[in-house]
Amino acid sequence: MKNITEQNPPLESVMAQEPEKSSIKHLENMLQLEGSRPKLVGVDGQEIPIPESVCQILHQAVHALALGKVISVVIQDRELTTQKAADILKVSRPYLIKLLDQGEIPCIRVGTHRRVRFDDLMKYKEQRDINRIKCLQELIEVTEEAGLYDYEE
Repeated sequence: MKNITEQNPPLESVMAQEPEKSSIKHLENMLQLEGSRPKLVGVDGQEIPIPESVCQILHQAVHALALGKVISVVIQDRELTTQKAADILKVSRPYLIKLLDQGEIPCIRVGTHRRVRFDDLMKYKEQRDINRIKCLQELIEVTEEAGLYDYEE
């Protein structure tokens, strides 16, 4: 078992191999069943219910593997440095600092350093993504009205 280090690097990436694909698809179908409560069964037959938080991670990972995607698990602290927060948002650190200074994302100060709570960062990211989709939809509507956007189904 790997130790969680102070730096929290991504663990080794995983991609489903060809012989595993049917098992992964079967597992994905089982996890999607309404009311299913997955359990871990030990070699001695002991059953351990899988906690909901672990089920969510398992479901996301299995779904991504079923789609042929590569999975990496990154352990995050509850409070992130500005560089880690910028990396998660895929923006530059100076741009993140600007967002913090404008109050777009709450932060706390530890001495002269800023820290961003992971939950606050995820709320910002979710809202940013919602706004992007809304703006894109408005742009599509405007271009359709102008006859510049031809969408074929």
